[in-house]
Amino acid sequence: MHSFLASAAVHPNPWMVLPFVSLLLCIALAPVVMAHHWERHYPKVAVTLGLITAGYYYLGLGAGGAIAHALQEYVSFMALVGSLYVISGGINIGVKGEATPLRNTLFLLMGAVLASIIGTTGASMLFIRPWIRMNRYRITGFHVVFFIFIVSNVGGCLTPVGDPPLFLGFLRGVPFWWVLQHCWQAWALALGLLLGIFYVLDARNFRRAPKQVRDAECAHETWSIKGLPNLFFLAVVLGAVFIDPERKLGIVTLASVVMIAAAAASYFTTKREVHKANDFNFHPVQEVGWLFIGIFLSMLPALDLLKGGDGIILHSPLQYYFACGGLSAFLDNAPTYLTFLAAKMGAQHMDVGNPADVAKFVMQQGPVLVAISLGAVFFGAGTYIGNGPNFMVKAIAEKARVKVPGFLSYLLGYSLPFLLPVLVAVGWLLVR
Repeated sequence: MHSFLASAAVHPNPWMVLPFVSLLLCIALAPVVMAHHWERHYPKVAVTLGLITAGYYYLGLGAGGAIAHALQEYVSFMALVGSLYVISGGINIGVKGEATPLRNTLFLLMGAVLASIIGTTGASMLFIRPWIRMNRYRITGFHVVFFIFIVSNVGGCLTPVGDPPLFLGFLRGVPFWWVLQHCWQAWALALGLLLGIFYVLDARNFRRAPKQVRDAECAHETWSIKGLPNLFFLAVVLGAVFIDPERKLGIVTLASVVMIAAAAASYFTTKREVHKANDFNFHPVQEVGWLFIGIFLSMLPALDLLKGGDGIILHSPLQYYFACGGLSAFLDNAPTYLTFLAAKMGAQHMDVGNPADVAKFVMQQGPVLVAISLGAVFFGAGTYIGNGPNFMVKAIAEKARVKVPGFLSYLLGYSLPFLLPVLVAVGWLLVR
């Protein structure tokens, strides 16, 4: 994802954000008002809106390079998300007993910690299936939403491996342990508040459940893990993240090739009973693939308008926190992070592509970098499209017949009343 700034000189017409806005509206409203038609035709809608933008860039602006970079970004994104999905689908974690509020809270805490070690995508794909199974007798939408809040986003704030925006900063020259040193307090506060809110909600849900559910111990199940060889393939994918993104085989990065190869090896060597136990199929990753090709192409004008120099006129770290965060909820949070970083460095006459300038910026503008980092990572939980794992978790939960809130229900019923107050508290107490 490092290369999207190559299109920095492009100046699109502001009206060309309409295909992206249209796609967002379709994702939000179509499943509610025309669910059957949307399920059948969403690939056509996403690709068509993406092609409108691509055609404008190629024919109207002569910016074919911007399209090429967007497609390279998309391939890298899908290689990472898809490989982690396939490999985690070959690992079956057995759970014991019905999940009490305390067990659920501890499980989410464990997932959040692991997210900073193997990434939010890896932790989400590994833990979402056992999370659904352990709550199967009383699972509701908030179980899925808080899993996205905590494991798929906030948990990955401590290392560059944790979340794509932070990894982009690392590739540009931000020291590896800098995030842990400067963001751990915000991570602990946000995580503590979200876990506390979840515990209260889950305790209410648990008390409403029938007594036989509350007393269930599922004696036929025990804690277990099957498909252990896939942990090796998981390590291969995580190691591939660190391969120099400039090393390519044709137009595809070497890292993407390694990830795809690891996923293929995992799929063909995993025992059939493990895939069956996970109810594994490719539908969730296909849905993400179709929707995000439209998103990656149609969001080009929005990103280019943002990094057009005068589009970002901010002063305090708190303003950067909310501005970067607000856009990260609706744009992919990784390029949004890099856009704000590049804009701020440009205002200081520094080049985000120069490691020496990045090191100087880290020393001089540390609070701003903290604000941009926290905004991108935390607010990525604001909608299903804010961060890659969000849509994957939603798709897997829907495949398991969990009633998951739609785009607007997620935003209005959970993000605004529960997530936003937590993020405001983090900003006011630790960013301001």
